[in-house]
This record gives sequence, structure tokens and C-alpha cells, in this order.
Amino acid sequence: MPRNIYNHNGRRNKDEPKEYCGLFGIVGHRQASWLAYLGLYAQQHRGQEACGIVANKNGILSIHKQTGLVSDAFDEETLGRLKGDMAIGHVRYSTTGSSVLKNAQPLLIDYAKGSICIAHNGNLVNSLSLRQYLEKRGSIFQTTTDSELIIHLMAKNKSQDLKESLIYALKRVKGAYSLVMMDSSRMIGVRDPLGFRPLCLGKLGGAWCLASETCALDLVGAKFVREIDPGEIVFIAKDGIKSIRPKELQAKRYAHCIFEHVYFARPDSIVFGETVHLVRQKLGQALAKEQPVKADFVVPVPDSGFSAAMGYSKESGIPLEMGIIRNHYVGRTFIQPAQDTRELSVKVKFNLLKDVLRGKRIIIVDDSIVRGNTSRIRVRNLRKAGVREVHLRISCPPHRYPCFYGIDFHRQSELIANRYESLEKIRQYLGVDSLGYLSLEGMLSCLKHPINHYCTACWTARYQIKPEDKHSKFSLEARCCGQGGRQ
Repeated sequence: MPRNIYNHNGRRNKDEPKEYCGLFGIVGHRQASWLAYLGLYAQQHRGQEACGIVANKNGILSIHKQTGLVSDAFDEETLGRLKGDMAIGHVRYSTTGSSVLKNAQPLLIDYAKGSICIAHNGNLVNSLSLRQYLEKRGSIFQTTTDSELIIHLMAKNKSQDLKESLIYALKRVKGAYSLVMMDSSRMIGVRDPLGFRPLCLGKLGGAWCLASETCALDLVGAKFVREIDPGEIVFIAKDGIKSIRPKELQAKRYAHCIFEHVYFARPDSIVFGETVHLVRQKLGQALAKEQPVKADFVVPVPDSGFSAAMGYSKESGIPLEMGIIRNHYVGRTFIQPAQDTRELSVKVKFNLLKDVLRGKRIIIVDDSIVRGNTSRIRVRNLRKAGVREVHLRISCPPHRYPCFYGIDFHRQSELIANRYESLEKIRQYLGVDSLGYLSLEGMLSCLKHPINHYCTACWTARYQIKPEDKHSKFSLEARCCGQGGRQ
């Protein structure tokens, strides 16, 4: 499972690429809310700020959402109140809007056409202009997330037919979106035309499921059927499933987020048609071919570096060794004394096997370096432990450009590969004996689909959909709160 994105003050680690969101939905099961809870629990790595579930009993929708982890937000009493045989859920990391309860999802809205709820994974890149357009026409927003725009656009459409209203809205939004929605009688799954974010379909007896990752289907005992195609909309009711592919949502190419394979998704999930663990192993093997170095051990950074480290070890013939141990039971409320809290956070989270590492030449394999702060502290601790040589190998190219499609590094200046113009200066900053990244060509060679099926914007600046000027995580809040920004 990917690393905990929080430090021990409950604040986000500044050196981590941030998870976005996880979705789950189920139709036709008498324990729908309980299974939605399990589906969210399996996808906790995709968002740790807030979570929520909406249940449907005979057309009446009820909701519970809360900041924090799934296991803290729901208990037997809470789930017992969420009755019905249909439910959708969401775990959130805020890539648009602040981490406050009003922005937690699913969003449940009553409007002239009835009750509807929405859970969204991804970012819309034309949210500012859309919000301005809607506000001028009388729309009143309850949140500062881009997800609410979709419901307002549906409400503006004159048709009473949900399908027509939804297509009307989707024709007007731009960016990355996988959606799980629900009204009084059915669940809807949607994937954007370029397929940035994953969404899959599963079957559990007579029930149908939707999930961001197949690991959620595994936990609830559902069979993976297939992925929802880019530009596809599925309508799922108790009497079955109907799929449509509106021509307005069809694209000539795709833009799957490669970072799902590099970092985000659980290794036991199938994403974009491939098992994540096997892709990461191939990334590690390609890395060993491109960036060889003599050493005594290959040491993975837990947990997301394990698969790539296995591949590096296999290809290079250098033994794999557990030199860094992760504490999996560190909570967000860990109290820190008044000292260097950032360094303490790293020590609390990871401990070193000094007797294994002392005097050795080691290759540290990690999935990525975004800002570089945590990596620098980790190397310093390895030096203190008596490691003879530290060689750092990264299983993707250097991140030089911001992402506007759901990964929370919007500022180019925050990225270490952008701040330092050469690999040598990055190496010096981190304090390692050598530094090697996997090339873009090497990374793409490890993937199943053609090159034009993937988004490489954070490495190449080739953005498939250009964002608005001044687009940022808090741009909608600056819009509604004035230029002062967040409230």
C-alpha cells in the first residue's frame, strides 16, 4: 500500500505526491452500506482526509460523512442507520478545495428533478469559468469543490431525463473525472473521454459494483468484470445494467495516468488492464538496465518501492535486503516534542536495521522524488547508521511540471527536478553517492498500451487538456471568498 500522506501533527507530508480519491458503489444487495464501507476501507490509500457513504432505501437517500479515516468515521450503529440495497461511497484527498467537511463526498443534493448524489475522482480544469457562468445565472454553491459543478449543470438542462441532463453537463466540463452517482432508482458510473482515472465494474451474486480499484472488489468478494471504458456511461438498476457511449464523449486517444502504476494504486489491483505489482517489477528491471551500479544490497523504501526494488534486484543479481522498516501503526495524532519535527516524523515512520546496513554499499529504490525533503533526511539517517555508500534509484523520470488532473503538486517551483537544473545538483542536495532515474522511454516500454494511451504531462509538459489561467487547488475558494483565498 502507498505511504501514509500525513506526518504526525496530522498535516500532510510536504515531500509526498498526494493521493486523490477512491470510489465505490453497489446495487442490489441488502447489506449495501456495509459493503460500501469495506470497499472504501480497501481504498483508504487513495484518500485519508474524509469519507462518506450515501444509502438508498426505496428511493429515499440517507448520508453519513466525516473527516478522517474510514474506520473512525463508521461503526455498526452508523452503518445500521444507512439502510437500503444500494449505496455509494467516497474517500477523499483534497485536490480541489480545502479539507473541510462541507467538501467531503459524496455530495447529496435535492433539486427540482429529485435527489442525486455524486462521488468524483479527478480534477476539472475549466472549473473557474464554469462557476462564473453558473453564478451569473443564479446558481448558489454549497461547497468549493469542482464536483458540485456537474450537478448544477445537470439542473440547468431543461430535460427531465437524467441521461440527457448528464450528457449535457459532461459536454461542458473538461478534465479528469471518474464518477459514481446515484439517484432514487439507479447508480451511474462515468469515465471521462481520455480515461485519466480508473473505474471498474464488478459482480457479486446478483449485485453490481463500481470501484476505483479492483482490490475493493476483492475484499467484498465481487468478481472483476471489466473496466469502464473512457467516454462510457453505465446505468445500473436492480433489473440490470445499460451502457452508452455518447459520441460527444469519444476521443481519438487516451490519457491514462501512469502515476497510478508508479505510486498510487495498490500493488494487488488491476489498473488500465495490468496488475500494478507486475508493472512496478518491470519498471525496476528497466531501471537496473539503465542505471546499474555495484553494491551489496538493494533496499526498497516501504511500501510503494517494494515491487520496483524486487525487479531491480532480479535484473541486477544484487540481493534484496530489508534495510528500512516501516511503522504501520503511526497515527495522525502522534504528539511531537519541540525539536526538529520533520526529522522526527521520518524517524517515527521508518526505522533502520543498522546491523544489516553498517559498512555496506546499498541501492535505495523508491517510486519517485517530488520535493526531496524526506529523501534528504532519510539519506542523512542512513549515513548516521554507518552506511558506506548510498545509491538512489527512482522508478520513474524526474517530475518537472505540475499536474492539473488530480495529483496535488500544482506549483512547479515546489518540484526538486525543476528547482535544480542538473541531476548532479539534485544528487548533491540529497547527499547520495549516485542518483539515477528511469527514462521516459524506459518507463513507457514497461506498459501494455501504446504511448498515446498515457498522460506524461508531469514529466514532459505535454498537457492533453490545457487548464485555465490561475487554475489551482484553491481557485474556487479564491472565487467565492475574494482574492484573499481560503476562509
